[in-house]
Amino acid sequence: MTSRPATLGQLRESGWESVAVKEEVRRNAAARVAAGEALVEGILGYEDTVLPQLENALLAGHDIIFLGERGQAKTRMIRSLVGLLDEWMPVVAGSEINDDPYAPVSRHARDLVAERGDDTPIDWVHRSHRFGEKLATPDTSIADLIGEVDPIKVAEGRYLSDELTLHYGLVPRTNRGVFSINELPDLAERIQVGLLNVLEERDVQVRGYKIRLPLDVMLVASANPEDYTNRGRIITPLKDRFGAQIRTHYPLDVETELGVVHQEARPLEAPGLRVEVPEFMAQIVATLSHLARSSPHVNQRSGVSVRLSIANYETLVANAARRALRAGEKDVVPRVSDLEALAASTAGKVEIETLEEGRDEQVVERLVKAAVLTVFKERVSMDDVREVILAFDEGTVVHAGDDIASADYVATLAQLPALRSAVGALAGSETPAAVASATEFVLEGLHLSKRLNKDAVGTRATYRAR
Repeated sequence: MTSRPATLGQLRESGWESVAVKEEVRRNAAARVAAGEALVEGILGYEDTVLPQLENALLAGHDIIFLGERGQAKTRMIRSLVGLLDEWMPVVAGSEINDDPYAPVSRHARDLVAERGDDTPIDWVHRSHRFGEKLATPDTSIADLIGEVDPIKVAEGRYLSDELTLHYGLVPRTNRGVFSINELPDLAERIQVGLLNVLEERDVQVRGYKIRLPLDVMLVASANPEDYTNRGRIITPLKDRFGAQIRTHYPLDVETELGVVHQEARPLEAPGLRVEVPEFMAQIVATLSHLARSSPHVNQRSGVSVRLSIANYETLVANAARRALRAGEKDVVPRVSDLEALAASTAGKVEIETLEEGRDEQVVERLVKAAVLTVFKERVSMDDVREVILAFDEGTVVHAGDDIASADYVATLAQLPALRSAVGALAGSETPAAVASATEFVLEGLHLSKRLNKDAVGTRATYRAR
């Protein structure tokens, strides 16, 4: 930073040019698009749907509103837009609203430039400090967003008519940057009116003062479709001032959902434990969320967030780790018997619609079973397990559950060679824990396919012929 211009005169000599924030974003976005780089990082599943619309909006220089249910990466995309700003930006030293040295708008900056001229000191602001964010709540006031009289400054001896008595709100303080309002419909309608000038006339006005602050702000908002039309609403003049409305969505396939889970889930790290999650178990977690999004027993208006898949995945691994610790095993591999733990992580993230009280757990249990059956049908051919069914018809009985040691499943495999082929294709590794996981999956899949009977008591289960 020592090599950067320190005064207004040095800034002019350096050839630096002032551009509007939307022009700055457009220029950097165009460079990324031309280079084939991702516009925003860490966003999966939007390559052919949301991101092209976002590219259009940025290239067009529009203010944007993202419309979608919870857990659709709206906030992440908004915050990622900061990466499209220039890394450093010069401001008049001491400015509260990032005054452009070439065109200052605050009283402080105007007076300083008038007094010092080319000797006006310059500060440099990093792009990470050019982002403002406000979660819209019914108690949000104009003072929060725009500004208000600062009584402390008045007590210091300034007159109420002095512009320097103002305490600027969040919007002016994000001048020459990106300002975000999350859950915009929750903002009271009379407060939404205060944003009209920001979006169209590009200025703010503070009550009691004959001042005008021509701000340079890119405004981005998010809203839930349900809130958009019911709980709260965006007033028509404000909607009209947004240049682009972009509809977000949940992952369209299980593979994308799994990609998000692997990217976002926090890995379980414990001394002495080796964690391995079989692909079919991770697929069950993602499939559960997809089934919930189409279930008539789940409130679809509130949505089923991807956070459900992430929380379920972490809970599944945690339960497997707890079981391994109690059994004195080093390998942590989730089993079908661990899926019972998902009731706790699922209940708080979906809204069950049922006419009877206390049926929430039953709905979740049915969703889990449907997910296991769906994955089983995709990954296991009935021809591969035909001999397994015959072995059970001849009187074979297998005990399973979270209190069964992994080594016992290896012994079961030795007594039931027909299982070896199907289990070997699923296990991924030859560790006893992986064999146990694959064995439980095959047995549960056969039960849900109505090929085996299952007697369950608590966490223990016994599989036998029908």
